Amino acid sequence: MAHGDITHIDIPVTDFAKASKFYGDLFGWNIAEIPGFEGYPMWQAPNQVSGGGLAPRGEGFTQPRSYVEVDSIDEVLAKAEANGARVTMPKGEISPTSWWAAFEDPDGNHIGLYEGTTATD
Repeated sequence: MAHGDITHIDIPVTDFAKASKFYGDLFGWNIAEIPGFEGYPMWQAPNQVSGGGLAPRGEGFTQPRSYVEVDSIDEVLAKAEANGARVTMPKGEISPTSWWAAFEDPDGNHIGLYEGTTATD
């Protein structure tokens, strides 16, 4: 994916099994835990392109969050802050070749960032 593409959507849930059945039945999503990401079932849409995860609902994470692929999380966070955003999750490692972060835009929307490589790159 290219800089600016939405690459992933996390949906906050309280019961993984119930949410997996709900979304699988409703949309035909394939939902499974991937080795190395236990406790974080990932979903893939029938188009085999769209996807995301079912993440634990918690304080500060109560609505779905889209992740935008970027060339540099550090540069995008700096630019976002300079334009009135607030970092809500600093850059963190997903794997040795991928990272994530999140910010709140001036209107209160929570946006995730993704930098790195995926299995399909």
